[in-house]
Amino acid sequence: MSGTGAAIVLVIVAIKIGIVVAVCYKRAQARSEAGVPDSRFLTLTIDKFLFDMEREKPIRFSSDQLKIATDNFAHLLGSGGFGAVYKGLFSNGVQVAVKILNGSSDKRIEEQFMAEVSTIGRTHHLNLVRLFGFCFERNLRALVYEYMVNGSLDRFLFQERRTIEFEKLHEIAVGTARGIVYLHEECQQRIIHYDIKPGNILLDAFFIPKVADFGLAKLCNRDNTHVTMTGGRGTPGYAAPELWMPFPITRKCDVYSYGMLLFEIIGRRRNLDINLKESQEWFPKWAWNKFEKGETVEFMVVCGIEEKDKAMAEKMVKVALWCVQYRPESRPWMGLVLKMLEGGVDIPTPPNPFQHLVIGTPPNMIDFTSWTESGTTGSASSQMVVGSPFVNSTPVMRKYQIEIASA
Repeated sequence: MSGTGAAIVLVIVAIKIGIVVAVCYKRAQARSEAGVPDSRFLTLTIDKFLFDMEREKPIRFSSDQLKIATDNFAHLLGSGGFGAVYKGLFSNGVQVAVKILNGSSDKRIEEQFMAEVSTIGRTHHLNLVRLFGFCFERNLRALVYEYMVNGSLDRFLFQERRTIEFEKLHEIAVGTARGIVYLHEECQQRIIHYDIKPGNILLDAFFIPKVADFGLAKLCNRDNTHVTMTGGRGTPGYAAPELWMPFPITRKCDVYSYGMLLFEIIGRRRNLDINLKESQEWFPKWAWNKFEKGETVEFMVVCGIEEKDKAMAEKMVKVALWCVQYRPESRPWMGLVLKMLEGGVDIPTPPNPFQHLVIGTPPNMIDFTSWTESGTTGSASSQMVVGSPFVNSTPVMRKYQIEIASA
């Protein structure tokens, strides 16, 4: 090759290198202007997670966009253990709720962030709050949700009592159950919420309930029926007993929490109220006592339930008592809970869910594990578990092949 030819090749190579360097610089500059954190800020886990989520539905916002939308975070909607929530308005007129994530460590914030985005970010249902997008920068980690004009259910149960008709409360209970059924039985990956309570049920302008706050949620492979826990989850008073023990967890923990929520909807009061007389302090136990003795008139009067809503309330109480059975295997699946509330199946008489509170008395055990898991596609009948010692069944329980197992 002549000297001239070699010089031309060198010039061409130099030009290509220059172009590559310029493109890389421009890309780096664009990422910086867009507020994307540098590699020193991102761990390998969160970096891969953000890359994966950009291929999903949620939009990635910059901190400047959210500051403009929230008027520099001027309108506080509420706050909790994981941060504050602010009202925002985008230029297209869409109202949003911006949840700013706080935590004791970056690792804890990352866990919260990934739990919420990876679960609610890929689910779509009328009774689940919608996630519009997220922001993950060094100075701002936030989640952008649809704005719920009526706030959370606890406001109407505990602060503005009697402002919602009981029939509407029943609709809210049913809608909430539908949302949980979707998480448990209809998602590509089953989702355990772990924190079902009135504060996490949001209401839109038409009082349609939306299950929210997936900070404790966990995705489960559909083939796995149990999840191993590394620590306690949920809110005391709503969390199932097994959540505080070193045992495998199933979706039945959400069923228990839903039962406690149902009691608060029925009574329009907190389950534990030390300002009431001792017998009424813990509402679920008091409700069981009235149910067991057949004292429905007194129960309806105390709860302010009208005669026209009596049958609906009695049905809700029976469902709640089934949901809060002490043993997970004695609780129905959420699909069956929904069918019971909607009147699709008769509701067997529940046993005492608080028998374990009596010293020396083992809790009742009713095995629901073989009931059809999806109340939306299957029958509500059940099969006996082969080899289990079952005794003392009632006619209704025999009809549905449910039997009480000896301890």
